[in-house]
Amino acid sequence: MEAKIINKQEIASLLDRLIKGYEVFAPVNKGDRICFERINSGSEAFLDYQNSRIPPKGLLLPQWEVLFSYHTTPGAVEIEEPPPLERQRLVFGIRPCDARSFTLLDKVFDGECPDPYYVNRRQGTVVVSLGCPKPRATCFCTSVNGGPFSTEGSDLLLVDIGDEYVIQVISDEGARLLEGSWLKDASENKLALAAEAVRVAEASLEAGVATEGLKEKLDHSFNDPIWQQLTEKCLGCGVCTYLCPTCHCFDIVDEGAGSDGDRIRLWDSCQFPLFTLQASGVNPRPTVRERYRQRIMHKFSHFIDNYGEFGCVGCGRCVTECPVNLDIRQVL
Repeated sequence: MEAKIINKQEIASLLDRLIKGYEVFAPVNKGDRICFERINSGSEAFLDYQNSRIPPKGLLLPQWEVLFSYHTTPGAVEIEEPPPLERQRLVFGIRPCDARSFTLLDKVFDGECPDPYYVNRRQGTVVVSLGCPKPRATCFCTSVNGGPFSTEGSDLLLVDIGDEYVIQVISDEGARLLEGSWLKDASENKLALAAEAVRVAEASLEAGVATEGLKEKLDHSFNDPIWQQLTEKCLGCGVCTYLCPTCHCFDIVDEGAGSDGDRIRLWDSCQFPLFTLQASGVNPRPTVRERYRQRIMHKFSHFIDNYGEFGCVGCGRCVTECPVNLDIRQVL
Protein backbone atom coordinates (compact mmCIF):
# COMPACT_ATOMS: atom_id res chain seq x y z
CA MET A 1 0.00 0.00 0.00
CA GLU A 2 1.40 3.39 -1.00
CA ALA A 3 2.02 5.80 1.87
CA LYS A 4 3.21 9.39 2.15
CA ILE A 5 4.47 11.45 5.07
CA ILE A 6 3.36 14.96 6.01
CA ASN A 7 4.30 17.25 8.87
CA LYS A 8 1.29 18.43 10.87
CA GLN A 9 2.27 22.03 10.17
CA GLU A 10 1.78 21.31 6.45
CA ILE A 11 -1.84 20.12 6.72
CA ALA A 12 -3.22 23.64 6.22
CA SER A 13 -1.15 24.03 3.05
CA LEU A 14 -2.37 20.67 1.75
CA LEU A 15 -5.96 21.70 2.41
CA ASP A 16 -5.43 25.05 0.68
CA ARG A 17 -4.23 23.12 -2.35
CA LEU A 18 -7.26 20.82 -2.28
CA ILE A 19 -9.70 23.70 -1.82
CA LYS A 20 -8.77 24.90 -5.31
CA GLY A 21 -10.37 21.80 -6.83
CA TYR A 22 -12.97 20.68 -4.29
CA GLU A 23 -15.60 21.88 -1.89
CA VAL A 24 -13.77 20.86 1.27
CA PHE A 25 -15.63 19.97 4.46
CA ALA A 26 -13.60 19.51 7.63
CA PRO A 27 -14.02 19.50 11.43
CA VAL A 28 -14.26 23.06 12.76
CA ASN A 29 -13.89 23.98 16.43
CA LYS A 30 -17.00 25.83 17.63
CA GLY A 31 -15.81 26.07 21.23
CA ASP A 32 -18.29 23.70 22.84
CA ARG A 33 -18.59 21.35 19.88
CA ILE A 34 -16.97 20.11 16.68
CA CYS A 35 -18.93 20.57 13.46
CA PHE A 36 -18.21 19.49 9.90
CA GLU A 37 -18.45 22.60 7.75
CA ARG A 38 -17.24 23.83 4.40
CA ILE A 39 -13.93 25.61 4.84
CA ASN A 40 -12.38 28.30 2.68
CA SER A 41 -8.93 28.09 4.25
CA GLY A 42 -6.88 25.17 5.50
CA SER A 43 -6.31 27.00 8.78
CA GLU A 44 -9.99 26.56 9.67
CA ALA A 45 -9.68 22.77 10.03
CA PHE A 46 -9.34 21.42 13.59
CA LEU A 47 -7.96 17.89 13.80
CA ASP A 48 -7.17 17.65 17.52
CA TYR A 49 -10.48 16.08 18.53
CA GLN A 50 -11.79 12.64 19.48
CA ASN A 51 -15.06 12.61 17.57
CA SER A 52 -17.85 15.02 16.75
CA ARG A 53 -21.14 14.83 18.64
CA ILE A 54 -23.07 15.18 15.39
CA PRO A 55 -21.94 12.74 12.69
CA PRO A 56 -21.08 13.94 9.18
CA LYS A 57 -23.84 11.83 7.59
CA GLY A 58 -25.71 15.07 6.90
CA LEU A 59 -23.23 15.74 4.08
CA LEU A 60 -24.76 12.78 2.23
CA LEU A 61 -28.23 12.69 3.79
CA PRO A 62 -29.13 16.24 4.87
CA GLN A 63 -31.35 16.66 7.90
CA TRP A 64 -33.65 18.73 5.69
CA GLU A 65 -33.65 18.93 1.88
CA VAL A 66 -35.95 20.02 -0.93
CA LEU A 67 -36.56 17.12 -3.31
CA PHE A 68 -38.32 19.35 -5.81
CA SER A 69 -40.39 22.52 -6.07
CA TYR A 70 -43.72 22.63 -7.84
CA HIS A 71 -45.93 25.26 -9.46
CA THR A 72 -49.48 24.43 -10.42
CA THR A 73 -51.51 26.09 -13.14
CA PRO A 74 -54.93 25.11 -14.51
CA GLY A 75 -54.38 21.71 -16.12
CA ALA A 76 -50.61 21.49 -15.51
CA VAL A 77 -47.92 21.08 -12.86
CA GLU A 78 -44.38 22.38 -13.31
CA ILE A 79 -41.63 20.52 -11.43
CA GLU A 80 -38.22 22.02 -10.69
CA GLU A 81 -35.55 19.72 -9.26
CA PRO A 82 -32.46 20.97 -7.40
CA PRO A 83 -29.31 21.33 -9.52
CA PRO A 84 -26.54 18.70 -9.31
CA LEU A 85 -23.34 19.40 -7.42
CA GLU A 86 -21.19 21.90 -9.27
CA ARG A 87 -17.91 20.67 -7.78
CA GLN A 88 -16.67 17.49 -6.21
CA ARG A 89 -16.75 17.40 -2.44
CA LEU A 90 -13.90 16.40 -0.18
CA VAL A 91 -14.68 15.34 3.38
CA PHE A 92 -11.45 15.70 5.35
CA GLY A 93 -10.66 14.48 8.85
CA ILE A 94 -13.62 12.25 9.67
CA ARG A 95 -13.05 9.27 11.91
CA PRO A 96 -12.91 5.76 10.40
CA CYS A 97 -16.22 4.78 12.00
CA ASP A 98 -17.93 7.65 10.20
CA ALA A 99 -16.20 6.85 6.91
CA ARG A 100 -17.41 3.28 7.28
CA SER A 101 -20.94 4.52 8.01
CA PHE A 102 -21.02 5.97 4.49
CA THR A 103 -20.62 2.45 3.08
CA LEU A 104 -23.62 1.26 5.11
CA LEU A 105 -25.72 4.17 3.89
CA ASP A 106 -24.64 3.21 0.37
CA LYS A 107 -26.30 -0.17 0.79
CA VAL A 108 -29.61 1.53 1.57
CA PHE A 109 -29.59 4.48 -0.82
CA ASP A 110 -27.43 3.22 -3.69
CA GLY A 111 -28.54 -0.38 -3.96
CA GLU A 112 -31.44 -2.04 -5.71
CA CYS A 113 -33.45 1.20 -5.77
CA PRO A 114 -30.93 4.06 -5.99
CA ASP A 115 -31.93 7.36 -4.43
CA PRO A 116 -30.88 10.00 -7.01
CA TYR A 117 -30.42 12.76 -4.43
CA TYR A 118 -28.12 10.65 -2.27
CA VAL A 119 -26.26 9.18 -5.26
CA ASN A 120 -25.59 12.65 -6.68
CA ARG A 121 -23.84 13.68 -3.47
CA ARG A 122 -22.12 10.36 -2.81
CA GLN A 123 -20.60 9.95 -6.27
CA GLY A 124 -19.16 13.43 -6.02
CA THR A 125 -17.59 12.90 -2.58
CA VAL A 126 -14.01 11.94 -1.71
CA VAL A 127 -13.22 10.88 1.86
CA VAL A 128 -10.02 11.48 3.82
CA SER A 129 -10.27 9.94 7.27
CA LEU A 130 -8.26 10.53 10.42
CA GLY A 131 -7.39 7.46 12.47
CA CYS A 132 -8.31 7.27 16.17
CA PRO A 133 -5.14 7.06 18.29
CA LYS A 134 -7.15 7.39 21.53
CA PRO A 135 -10.64 5.89 21.18
CA ARG A 136 -13.22 6.90 23.75
CA ALA A 137 -14.27 4.46 26.46
CA THR A 138 -17.70 4.33 24.82
CA CYS A 139 -16.37 3.16 21.44
CA PHE A 140 -16.91 -0.44 20.37
CA CYS A 141 -15.97 -0.35 16.68
CA THR A 142 -13.92 -3.56 16.86
CA SER A 143 -17.02 -5.45 18.04
CA VAL A 144 -18.83 -4.69 14.77
CA ASN A 145 -16.03 -5.52 12.32
CA GLY A 146 -14.49 -2.05 12.30
CA GLY A 147 -11.48 -0.52 13.99
CA PRO A 148 -9.91 2.79 15.02
CA PHE A 149 -7.85 2.73 11.80
CA SER A 150 -10.29 0.95 9.49
CA THR A 151 -9.85 1.96 5.85
CA GLU A 152 -13.35 1.00 4.70
CA GLY A 153 -15.07 3.94 3.06
CA SER A 154 -11.90 6.05 2.91
CA ASP A 155 -9.79 7.18 -0.03
CA LEU A 156 -6.94 8.31 2.22
CA LEU A 157 -6.26 7.53 5.89
CA LEU A 158 -4.10 9.72 8.15
CA VAL A 159 -2.21 7.98 10.98
CA ASP A 160 -0.87 10.23 13.75
CA ILE A 161 2.76 9.45 14.65
CA GLY A 162 3.56 12.53 16.74
CA ASP A 163 4.61 15.60 14.77
CA GLU A 164 3.67 13.93 11.48
CA TYR A 165 0.96 11.93 9.77
CA VAL A 166 1.50 8.87 7.64
CA ILE A 167 -1.00 9.13 4.78
CA GLN A 168 -2.12 5.71 3.57
CA VAL A 169 -3.39 5.73 -0.01
CA ILE A 170 -6.49 3.52 -0.13
CA SER A 171 -8.00 4.18 -3.56
CA ASP A 172 -7.17 5.56 -7.00
CA GLU A 173 -9.19 8.66 -6.11
CA GLY A 174 -7.03 9.09 -3.03
CA ALA A 175 -3.88 8.78 -5.11
CA ARG A 176 -5.16 11.50 -7.45
CA LEU A 177 -5.57 13.85 -4.49
CA LEU A 178 -1.82 13.71 -3.86
CA GLU A 179 -0.64 13.86 -7.48
CA GLY A 180 1.84 16.65 -8.01
CA SER A 181 2.20 17.35 -4.28
CA TRP A 182 5.47 17.86 -2.43
CA LEU A 183 4.87 14.85 -0.17
CA LYS A 184 7.53 12.16 0.02
CA ASP A 185 7.10 8.42 0.46
CA ALA A 186 6.92 7.27 4.07
CA SER A 187 10.08 5.49 5.21
CA GLU A 188 10.12 2.06 6.81
CA ASN A 189 10.69 3.72 10.17
CA LYS A 190 7.62 5.93 9.74
CA LEU A 191 5.51 2.96 8.66
CA ALA A 192 6.66 1.06 11.76
CA LEU A 193 5.58 3.98 13.96
CA ALA A 194 2.19 3.98 12.23
CA ALA A 195 1.79 0.24 12.78
CA GLU A 196 2.60 0.70 16.48
CA ALA A 197 0.02 3.50 16.76
CA VAL A 198 -2.60 1.17 15.30
CA ARG A 199 -1.64 -1.62 17.73
CA VAL A 200 -1.81 0.66 20.78
CA ALA A 201 -5.18 2.10 19.79
CA GLU A 202 -6.76 -1.30 19.19
CA ALA A 203 -5.36 -2.62 22.47
CA SER A 204 -6.85 0.32 24.36
CA LEU A 205 -10.40 -0.63 23.42
CA GLU A 206 -12.11 -2.46 26.23
CA ALA A 207 -14.05 -5.63 25.58
CA GLY A 208 -17.14 -4.46 23.75
CA VAL A 209 -19.95 -6.69 22.56
CA ALA A 210 -19.84 -10.44 22.02
CA THR A 211 -21.48 -10.47 18.58
CA GLU A 212 -21.00 -14.11 17.66
CA GLY A 213 -24.47 -15.63 17.34
CA LEU A 214 -26.04 -12.30 18.31
CA LYS A 215 -28.50 -12.20 15.42
CA GLU A 216 -29.86 -15.65 16.21
CA LYS A 217 -30.26 -14.76 19.89
CA LEU A 218 -32.15 -11.59 19.01
CA ASP A 219 -34.41 -13.40 16.56
CA HIS A 220 -35.37 -15.85 19.29
CA SER A 221 -35.96 -13.13 21.90
CA PHE A 222 -38.45 -11.00 19.95
CA ASN A 223 -41.26 -11.65 22.44
CA ASP A 224 -39.07 -11.96 25.51
CA PRO A 225 -40.21 -9.94 28.58
CA ILE A 226 -36.64 -8.66 28.89
CA TRP A 227 -37.48 -5.84 26.45
CA GLN A 228 -39.85 -4.33 28.99
CA GLN A 229 -37.18 -4.43 31.67
CA LEU A 230 -34.51 -2.98 29.40
CA THR A 231 -36.61 0.00 28.34
CA GLU A 232 -38.13 1.03 31.67
CA LYS A 233 -35.90 4.10 31.83
CA CYS A 234 -35.93 4.96 28.11
CA LEU A 235 -37.50 8.38 27.42
CA GLY A 236 -38.08 7.74 23.73
CA CYS A 237 -36.35 11.06 22.99
CA GLY A 238 -34.70 9.76 19.81
CA VAL A 239 -31.28 11.30 20.48
CA CYS A 240 -29.68 7.90 19.81
CA THR A 241 -31.11 7.90 16.28
CA TYR A 242 -30.39 11.52 15.42
CA LEU A 243 -26.75 11.23 16.50
CA CYS A 244 -26.27 7.81 14.91
CA PRO A 245 -24.19 7.89 11.70
CA THR A 246 -26.14 4.98 10.17
CA CYS A 247 -29.75 5.69 11.19
CA HIS A 248 -31.56 6.88 8.08
CA CYS A 249 -35.31 7.00 8.75
CA PHE A 250 -36.98 9.97 7.07
CA ASP A 251 -40.34 11.60 6.45
CA ILE A 252 -41.54 13.43 3.35
CA VAL A 253 -43.88 16.41 3.55
CA ASP A 254 -45.27 18.99 1.16
CA GLU A 255 -45.04 22.61 2.23
CA GLY A 256 -46.86 25.05 0.01
CA ALA A 257 -48.93 28.17 -0.26
CA GLY A 258 -51.42 28.66 -3.04
CA SER A 259 -50.13 27.20 -6.30
CA ASP A 260 -46.47 26.87 -5.25
CA GLY A 261 -44.67 24.60 -2.85
CA ASP A 262 -41.82 22.25 -2.04
CA ARG A 263 -41.61 18.55 -1.37
CA ILE A 264 -39.23 18.13 1.53
CA ARG A 265 -37.41 15.15 3.00
CA LEU A 266 -36.34 15.37 6.64
CA TRP A 267 -34.95 13.04 9.24
CA ASP A 268 -37.39 11.07 11.35
CA SER A 269 -36.92 8.48 14.09
CA CYS A 270 -38.28 5.00 14.73
CA GLN A 271 -38.32 5.99 18.41
CA PHE A 272 -41.23 8.40 17.93
CA PRO A 273 -44.82 7.13 18.28
CA LEU A 274 -45.95 9.03 15.17
CA PHE A 275 -43.39 7.22 13.02
CA THR A 276 -45.56 4.09 12.72
CA LEU A 277 -48.98 5.63 13.40
CA GLN A 278 -51.29 4.68 10.53
CA ALA A 279 -54.13 6.76 9.11
CA SER A 280 -56.58 4.26 10.58
CA GLY A 281 -55.33 5.14 14.06
CA VAL A 282 -53.57 1.79 14.50
CA ASN A 283 -49.97 1.87 15.71
CA PRO A 284 -48.07 -1.45 15.48
CA ARG A 285 -45.43 -0.09 17.87
CA PRO A 286 -47.47 1.72 20.50
CA THR A 287 -44.96 1.64 23.37
CA VAL A 288 -41.30 2.45 24.00
CA ARG A 289 -40.66 -1.28 24.38
CA GLU A 290 -41.61 -2.07 20.78
CA ARG A 291 -39.85 0.97 19.39
CA TYR A 292 -36.56 0.38 21.18
CA ARG A 293 -36.69 -3.31 20.24
CA GLN A 294 -37.13 -2.25 16.62
CA ARG A 295 -33.98 -0.14 16.73
CA ILE A 296 -31.89 -3.00 18.13
CA MET A 297 -33.42 -5.60 15.81
CA HIS A 298 -32.91 -3.41 12.77
CA LYS A 299 -29.23 -2.83 13.40
CA PHE A 300 -28.26 -6.31 14.54
CA SER A 301 -30.72 -8.60 12.74
CA HIS A 302 -32.79 -7.05 9.94
CA PHE A 303 -29.83 -5.19 8.43
CA ILE A 304 -27.95 -8.48 8.26
CA ASP A 305 -30.92 -10.08 6.51
CA ASN A 306 -30.97 -7.32 3.92
CA TYR A 307 -27.31 -6.37 3.49
CA GLY A 308 -25.17 -9.04 5.12
CA GLU A 309 -23.60 -7.05 7.97
CA PHE A 310 -24.38 -5.10 11.12
CA GLY A 311 -26.04 -1.72 10.68
CA CYS A 312 -23.82 -0.22 13.39
CA VAL A 313 -20.23 1.07 13.31
CA GLY A 314 -19.68 1.19 17.09
CA CYS A 315 -19.00 4.94 17.29
CA GLY A 316 -20.51 5.05 20.80
CA ARG A 317 -22.46 8.28 20.34
CA CYS A 318 -25.69 6.66 21.54
CA VAL A 319 -23.85 5.55 24.69
CA THR A 320 -22.26 8.93 25.36
CA GLU A 321 -25.32 11.09 24.71
CA CYS A 322 -28.21 9.03 26.13
CA PRO A 323 -29.74 11.17 28.92
CA VAL A 324 -30.62 8.10 31.02
CA ASN A 325 -27.42 6.10 30.37
CA LEU A 326 -29.11 3.30 28.44
CA ASP A 327 -25.97 1.58 27.15
CA ILE A 328 -26.51 -0.41 23.96
CA ARG A 329 -23.48 -2.56 24.78
CA GLN A 330 -25.11 -3.74 28.00
CA VAL A 331 -28.41 -4.32 26.20
CA LEU A 332 -26.72 -6.57 23.67
